[in-house]
Amino acid sequence: MRFFAAILTCILLAQSCPAASPQPIEVKVVVVAMFERGADTGDDPGEYQYWVERDHLDRIFPFPQGYHDLRMSRAGVLGVLTGVGTARSAASIMALGLDPRFDLRKAYWLVAGIAGADPADASLGSAAWAEWVVDGDLSHEIDAREIPSDWKTGYVPLRQSTPYQQPRQDWGEAYHLNAALVDWAFHLTKNVELPDSEAMQTERANFEQPNARRPPFVLKGDTLSASTFWHGKLLDQWANDWVRYHTGGQGNFVTAGMEDSGTLQSLTFLAKAGRVDANRVLVLRTASNFDQPQPGLTAAEGLARNTSGRYTAYLPALEAAWRVGHVVVANLLDNWTKYRDRIPAGD
Repeated sequence: MRFFAAILTCILLAQSCPAASPQPIEVKVVVVAMFERGADTGDDPGEYQYWVERDHLDRIFPFPQGYHDLRMSRAGVLGVLTGVGTARSAASIMALGLDPRFDLRKAYWLVAGIAGADPADASLGSAAWAEWVVDGDLSHEIDAREIPSDWKTGYVPLRQSTPYQQPRQDWGEAYHLNAALVDWAFHLTKNVELPDSEAMQTERANFEQPNARRPPFVLKGDTLSASTFWHGKLLDQWANDWVRYHTGGQGNFVTAGMEDSGTLQSLTFLAKAGRVDANRVLVLRTASNFDQPQPGLTAAEGLARNTSGRYTAYLPALEAAWRVGHVVVANLLDNWTKYRDRIPAGD
């Protein structure tokens, strides 16, 4: 009887005491992609596939609270696919940041995706490291057919009554990344060879801007994040003015994406909670298309050419995002004993 009583006591104690939680996995680098066309491997690629295949993100973690299952390599690289748009990206990154399976306190974050590019600054297939991410959604708007004749745009900053009204009020529209880390990444990758094609050469020859005519290159340039896929010379002018306004003249608009403000908002909150380090975030956008039509076409005609998602530099831009981003990821991994506790800057 004493034996059975002892057995029963052990069972009751085991049921009343929760099992020890496993140690969270220390993540070295998080690669953030936004969309995938089909499967993660072996078919028509999106932003995620090259990372999965080439960086061996073979271990799969179910992630029902986010957009897509997570993938991780043995080297410590974690891949997350956020889904398209600021809402999905914010939700997915917040879910990841709160996931008890991972220790993200020392992790570097690399957002790597394609974008539309301003032909004044970049050519097709170029790769731009952003120091500023600016939200293009937080605003008031009047339809362009009803704006006053002396307004440049129908977009008005939040809580203001005219475009670019001063003094500017800060409602969190601009995210300033670690400038020293961005400089380090740029100098590390500025000579990376980027793919070109005859189709890209033909298209860029139609533009007058010197940078638009260049072969693909790596540069520093800021990104505007907005859930509306916009297109045209006038909206390009708005994007330049909007970025300049919300960064106090420090930012220069180069690429147009959709998700980065959502990602940065979640990372900002997670940093306040001690879950991530906001000084370890990089945003890389590569030019799959120009943000405006070539001379001789209307904005509507230019948009029609882009709505299929088959941009002239689609595959080269995916390749550029991986080639440039992988150099940074590999360097962080190779020097992890140094960069785990000290953020690279000017190395």
